[in-house]
Amino acid sequence: MKSDSTKVEAYINTFPEDVQEKLNTIRKIILENAPEAIESISYGMPAYKTHKKPLVYFAGYAKHIGFYATPTGHEAFAKELSVFKQGKGSVQFPMNAPLPIDLITRIVQFRVEENEALFK
Repeated sequence: MKSDSTKVEAYINTFPEDVQEKLNTIRKIILENAPEAIESISYGMPAYKTHKKPLVYFAGYAKHIGFYATPTGHEAFAKELSVFKQGKGSVQFPMNAPLPIDLITRIVQFRVEENEALFK
């Protein structure tokens, strides 16, 4: 995996410890499920691409973690994501609740498969 991991680590380290923990959890999910992904900072947040196509992004905030799986990732999981505050192409996981690890994992896997299909 090509990586700008030091910049991603520096980004994560700017947050309080509780936010860092959640950001590192999301990062680990992405890296485990998309080992070929290129990790970088884009739009001021950790970004991941496969086959030169966006995979997912995430960002830390005081009261939530923003997760961006491009519109298709959100559309495919619309029912499960409906319990969270959303914007166009984004979902907010509140800091005062556990991360939906299984859901995030399945979204990342879905996006990996989508990008793989585009590459073939």
